Formats: sequence, structure tokens, C-alpha cells
Amino acid sequence: MATIGFVGVGKIGMPICENLIKSGHRVVGFRRSSLAEFEKIGGVPARSAADVGAQADIVFSCLPSTEALDDVVQGPRGLVHSARPGQIIVELGSHPVPDKERQIAPLAAKGAIFIDGEVSGTPGMVAARKGVIYLAGDVGAREKIEPVIAGFADTCLYFGEFGAASRVKLVNNLLVAINIAATAEAMALGLKAGVDVPLMIKAIANGSGGSTQFGIRAPWMAERRFRPVQGPVPALQHYFPMIHAMAKEVGVATPILDCVISLYHRFMEMGFGDDDVARMVDVIGALPREGVGPLDKGN
Repeated sequence: MATIGFVGVGKIGMPICENLIKSGHRVVGFRRSSLAEFEKIGGVPARSAADVGAQADIVFSCLPSTEALDDVVQGPRGLVHSARPGQIIVELGSHPVPDKERQIAPLAAKGAIFIDGEVSGTPGMVAARKGVIYLAGDVGAREKIEPVIAGFADTCLYFGEFGAASRVKLVNNLLVAINIAATAEAMALGLKAGVDVPLMIKAIANGSGGSTQFGIRAPWMAERRFRPVQGPVPALQHYFPMIHAMAKEVGVATPILDCVISLYHRFMEMGFGDDDVARMVDVIGALPREGVGPLDKGN
């Protein structure tokens, strides 16, 4: 099979690369830190993003910040220096849409196509091929990369105009933030309610109150299993300004998200930053009961 490039082999990139390698692809990768783990799974290390691009017609990247994206695409050793006609580059990390759009023109000048991509799912979900890949942008490029994506994910959805994938990811992560907080509140209550907790989790996960986040994190909360970290709070907080900006742009209120954001700030203030978001159950558990809600007023 063809050589596939990957820049930013991190918590999401590593399981993607491993699945691509298992699917028979040769995967050339680069990250600023050690590539030892990448080599252990059969990856081929590269010297720079430009080196990755020189060896692959399809390159995925998954980068943690806009600064990293700018450097990987347009920096001194960036992808633009090895870009060529017909090459396709897909950024799977989350950034403001204008920051992603800024990468289109320099690559297009070399004949390469830049695609707006996103990943919905924890590293564990991605490893199990259960992460959902969102794409937006050039439809011809999408048709070429979908068979490659089938090598690491069972579901790939195309949303049309560039930027649409990023916007859908923000809607998704609004729900992720709310559902994690709601799961923590439910579990804090359930753990003290004197019921069979594993059976309660099974009942809710398969009933009308369940959610993906409840199914994943309710057992961790019950077992106090907060490491290894599948989802850190700072990674989720990364999305809040982008969600706020999009909501402001389209004129939609986000009252529930606005309420739970303070819980994530409290999470960090309590010193839980190195733990999985499942530790939100301790944040909820530490809140005082008396006089905290509208039903307490006047009692």
C-alpha cells in the first residue's frame, strides 16, 4: 500500500498510525519529541514535517495549537517546502476556522490541497477504530483520502464546505463538556444512594439517561480510576473560547455550557490537572449541598 505521512504523533496520532500500520500502510511520521514509541509500532521516523511531505502524497497532521499548525505548514521546515501538485494534507486537530483557512493558500500555490478534518473520540476509542472522522473541503480530495481513513476508523463523515468539520466538532464538544459534568453529578449522587453501583451504571448506560461519556466514565468514577488520562481538562478547556466565539457569531445562547465551565475551572483549582476528566466526580462531591439550588430557596 501507499506511504502515508503523519505529523504530530501524539495521544490521538499514535493510535491512528498504529491502525494504519496494521492495515498494511507504510507510515512516515514526525513529532518534536521522541519518536521511539512510534518506531516500536513500525513507524518510519522523519526529520521534519517537510521530510514527511516529501515521502507521502497524503499527509495527516494532528497538532495541539495554532502556533504548531502554522509552523508545521509554513515554518522553515514545514510542509509547504515539499508540497506538490496533487498532494493532500489533512489537519485533524481543532483550531479556529480562520487559522485553518490560513494554510490553504500557501499550499495551493504549490498545487497541494488542505482539508479541514476533526476526530471525535478518546484515544481508546480511536485505538478501537471507534473514533469518528469529520472532513470538510475539496470533494475530490475527500474521495481520495476516504479509503485511507478506512484503515484507521470505521466512520468518516463529509460535511461539505471547508470549516464545517471544525464547527461540528465544536457542537460535539459542547455536549462532551456538559455530559461529563452531568455524569459526575449523577455518579456523585448514585455513589451515596445505597444502590448496587455496577448495576446502576448498566441500567443507565443502556437506558434513556445514558450517553457515550456516561458509558466510558461512570465506571472510572465508581472505581476512582483517573489515570492513565484519556481526556485531560485543559484539552477540553481549549474548546471553550472557540465554542463561545461560534455561538456569539450565530447568536445562540449556551446557558448550560456557561454553568459547567466554572466546574472545569474549579477542577484545575483543586489540583486535579494531571487526572482524567472523570475526577469531576470529586469536584461535584466537594460542593456544599445546602442552599445551592432553586428548590432550596425559601426552605
